[in-house]
Amino acid sequence: MLNFAYPLLWLLLPAPWMVHRLAPAMVLKRSSVRVPFLSRLPNADTSNHPPTGKAWLTTLGKAFVWTLVIGALARPQWVGAPIERIEPTRDLLLLVDLSGSMNQDDFQGADGNATTRLSALKQVIKDFLKNRQSDRVGLVVFGNSPFVQLPFTDDLELIDQLVDETDVGMAGPRTALGDAIGLGITLFEQSEAPEKTIIALTDGNDNASSVPATQAARVAANQQITIHTIAMGDPETVGEEALDMMSLQQVSQTTGGQTFLAVNRSELVSAYSAIDQIETQELTKIGYRPRTDLYFWPLATALLLTIGRAAIGLRGQPVLNQSAAQSVRLRVNSRTFKLEPVHAATSADQPEVNA
Repeated sequence: MLNFAYPLLWLLLPAPWMVHRLAPAMVLKRSSVRVPFLSRLPNADTSNHPPTGKAWLTTLGKAFVWTLVIGALARPQWVGAPIERIEPTRDLLLLVDLSGSMNQDDFQGADGNATTRLSALKQVIKDFLKNRQSDRVGLVVFGNSPFVQLPFTDDLELIDQLVDETDVGMAGPRTALGDAIGLGITLFEQSEAPEKTIIALTDGNDNASSVPATQAARVAANQQITIHTIAMGDPETVGEEALDMMSLQQVSQTTGGQTFLAVNRSELVSAYSAIDQIETQELTKIGYRPRTDLYFWPLATALLLTIGRAAIGLRGQPVLNQSAAQSVRLRVNSRTFKLEPVHAATSADQPEVNA
């Protein structure tokens, strides 16, 4: 569809005609010589001038060029079909525990066979990400220390790939959940998303953090970050691998999130499904129509017509030799009182007039 960025400029189209009709004619005052036979001078001119052509054709050409100039100034644009894209409304950060206990094979895979906790988690996260197309997702893994695998991105296939590449013990054998939450908070400092959510999964006690998880949760609450915690494994486990359900519940309650316990794959799937229902997706569609400028077409046409007209005018001018370029000498015939060109044999006593 053709559109003009500045359509009001078309109001200037009759401007030359209005100036010609309404503005007073320019009057020049300069010295002149009164010649009683001025009306007869054009008939006495012996030079050969080319025909001037029809005046209306010249006027029409000028009007067409002026129309092209106004059309270029109005900035014509071709507006394409509307294009829409989905704007992410939430930044979602996954915290994944890679401590040594994640290597226990007390879970079942999708095929029903025994598998490690991390392998079962990878399968569940893959299904979870399929429903988060409107979110930007980040990934942080933690063991002895937390590490950013990928900051927030809407490339969910890349997140899925990096989750598949994670392995038990790659971040250390211990658990630093509090430090992982603190690292997640720093990632959210550059986020402009209206909603910020952390899903923290661990299967053991926080035994390696320099900042307790509950203290990090208070900082997250001050920045409007919601934390959902998932405890994975047997809650009756003792020792360093025991689940600290009380701390996980405090973290969630402080930030307005929820805590889930997953002792098997079905409960793990239910935990992520429940979070998917809580953190509903709000789609924001941003639409625009691409515009292609076309102003150079009328502008180039006007320029070529102007140059062509000037070239034709120069070509139509006669080429005068040196004698023709000199002033034409006229005299008044004493018998007929008519103007006549002066010839070389003309008597010098005849009165002459330079034209």
